Amino acid sequence: MLTNRSAPHALVVPVLTVADVRAAVAWYADVFGFVEHVRIGEGHRAQLGLPSGAELIVAEVRPGRRVPSDGRSHQILLKVEDAAATVARAVAKGALVIDELHDWEYGERQAAIDDVFNHQWVLTQTLVDTAPEQWGGKTVTRRRA
Repeated sequence: MLTNRSAPHALVVPVLTVADVRAAVAWYADVFGFVEHVRIGEGHRAQLGLPSGAELIVAEVRPGRRVPSDGRSHQILLKVEDAAATVARAVAKGALVIDELHDWEYGERQAAIDDVFNHQWVLTQTLVDTAPEQWGGKTVTRRRA
């Protein structure tokens, strides 16, 4: 598969519609550490990335594309080093905590927030490597290492 310097390299990239692309770029950089890779116009669209290789696009509102309203059609799960610190940064920048931090039997510490653009994020910190069978899950197909 060819790569293109003008397009994201990840195979799956969420595109989040926001009312203010430049504000979203700044917020996602300040709170989550995203870096802007490609800017398409001042307010049209931006491609962001993390050192881990995760990528995200923020895009302007336009016909057929709007910011989320009541209810959720999606959440974005983001792996972080320190969930408590990330939640604190997000709240300091105006995010709303939807689900408080909780340590789960499957080895993750998680919280859910609504960012200031009304997108919901699940922030997850791995505490321990746990086989799905240890907490009632089932391994169907093993992931590649």
